[in-house]
Amino acid sequence: MTTPQIMYSDRDLIVINKPPGMPIHGGDSVSGKTLVDWLHQKFPELRNVGDDLSRPGIVHRLDKNTSGVMMVARNQKSYDALKLLFKNRLVEKTYRAIVCRTPKTRSGVINLPIGRSARNPTKRGVEKGRSELRGAREALTEYRVLKTKGGYSLLELRPKTGRMHQLRVHATAIGHPVACDTKYGGKNVCCPEGARRQLLHAQSLSFSFPEGRRLRFEAEPPSDFALAAKKIF
Repeated sequence: MTTPQIMYSDRDLIVINKPPGMPIHGGDSVSGKTLVDWLHQKFPELRNVGDDLSRPGIVHRLDKNTSGVMMVARNQKSYDALKLLFKNRLVEKTYRAIVCRTPKTRSGVINLPIGRSARNPTKRGVEKGRSELRGAREALTEYRVLKTKGGYSLLELRPKTGRMHQLRVHATAIGHPVACDTKYGGKNVCCPEGARRQLLHAQSLSFSFPEGRRLRFEAEPPSDFALAAKKIF
């Protein structure tokens, strides 16, 4: 899959399965087609939706190399309502990640505030020891080990907050960086042969919208993630 797959759409909402390698919006270090470019072509009515028209309809984001389920508001009313759901932590998010090594416990909660690194503003980090962070805020992630073999584990991750790079930062903080994530795991991070991006996938979203109607969307990992998992497990 090289372009987003439309999983669902109505007059208020669009749900897509984002491919890995596609950035959400443009920027100084961004090249190639973005999700916003694709949305402009497919849904031109989105151009005036949202608080920042460089990110029309975008109510939450995935990293460039993270794949999976993502929703977009189709009008200003739904944009405001969906943003409020995220703010109030009423959207249930589930991810799959292949990480290095095996956590000591089969399940747990990572409760480590996350802030911007003072040394490298493009990175985030956790409050730990003498770490130099700016604007650290509460960050909670639940995890569960699904499989483990040969120095790798497949985790289910459920972020309860929405900090930038939260899952990647938290996984590294407990000693189990996401496979192939050189930004947070270092240049020698574990990485299955043939994999070319951090092995993190947004598996599902569940929420009530409008109030009283429960929606759930799920997307299986793309071929690169599935192939890596098959080789390992």
